[in-house]
Amino acid sequence: QVQLVESGGGLVQPGGSLRLSCAASVNILSINVMGWYRQAPGKERELVASLTSRGSTNVADSVTGRFAISRDNAKNTVYLQMNSLKPEDTAVYYCKGTRYVGAMNYWGKGTPVTVSS
Repeated sequence: QVQLVESGGGLVQPGGSLRLSCAASVNILSINVMGWYRQAPGKERELVASLTSRGSTNVADSVTGRFAISRDNAKNTVYLQMNSLKPEDTAVYYCKGTRYVGAMNYWGKGTPVTVSS
């Protein structure tokens, strides 16, 4: 039904910046909540940031002031701007969409981010 495709991951130096993109196969405003999660090896998957269809945003305390979530409705794309990257930000980053009707969750396949010197 809904496909989410992440892009933009890669290797970056500490202190650097990266912008991740999540392209949806449907109108992103038809999805109640879009979010970015990340999972490091041996760690649980954690919520990084979320954005509702009404425009409300939330960012995890660990990345507040460094990361920002945004969208381009015309492109059906959600972004995660990551600045001042730290080695502990290294993880596979996943895009997630949630529709309240039917309690449906959709996941992308993930894009790896490595922060290392």
